[in-house]
Amino acid sequence: MTNHPDQTEATAQRINLQPDAVKNGLGKLVLVLIRLIHELLERQAISRIQTGNLSELQIEQLGITLMQQAEEIDKLREFFGLTKDELNLDLGVLGKLI
Repeated sequence: MTNHPDQTEATAQRINLQPDAVKNGLGKLVLVLIRLIHELLERQAISRIQTGNLSELQIEQLGITLMQQAEEIDKLREFFGLTKDELNLDLGVLGKLI
């Protein structure tokens, strides 16, 4: 099946085939997932701290690690030109991610 030039152009207009747009779209998707995992890790850390299962040193190391992760996520967000709001998922009845 051969596409006519008009059909190919129309398809290209509907679907953004720009390499930078695809890269940023994938970057956004990956960062949203990373941010979601980071939020889950923070909640798990809080739960473990509240149960008293961690030593003071472990709590400190956990806090530092989570802060460093958050900084790296922000660096990647800035690299892809995204705002914090763009990484904020609406989780329905659970509310917003961030």
